[in-house]
Amino acid sequence: MKNQKGFTLVELMIVVAIIGILAAIAIPQFSQYRKRGYVATLNADAHNAMTASVAYINDNSALGACMTLANLQTAGYVASPGVTTACANWLTQASYDITSTGTVAWGLTTNVSTLNANGAYTPAAL
Repeated sequence: MKNQKGFTLVELMIVVAIIGILAAIAIPQFSQYRKRGYVATLNADAHNAMTASVAYINDNSALGACMTLANLQTAGYVASPGVTTACANWLTQASYDITSTGTVAWGLTTNVSTLNANGAYTPAAL
């Protein structure tokens, strides 16, 4: 019995406790990192859609009554996965809103990022 090798129950319990403490610290932080990524995605999509709308307007001076998602896609805009983009309040080329809305499952406080033709910006938020 003198040459037995292995860990005692107390040593194993200490290791399990340390792993549990590290997991309790890391999991909430991981959730916040994901939410920050979603916010960045929404805000970037709104800016990209605005850039595409300006490009489309410059290329098509005889624009009709409404900017559509198809117009933005023609100008090179591609929405990120989980993001819906729309143009609203289209009155003139100098007055409109572009809104990017994220999936509700993302769990953000403000799930919408909005930019208008005048440059007013309402970002998404945690």
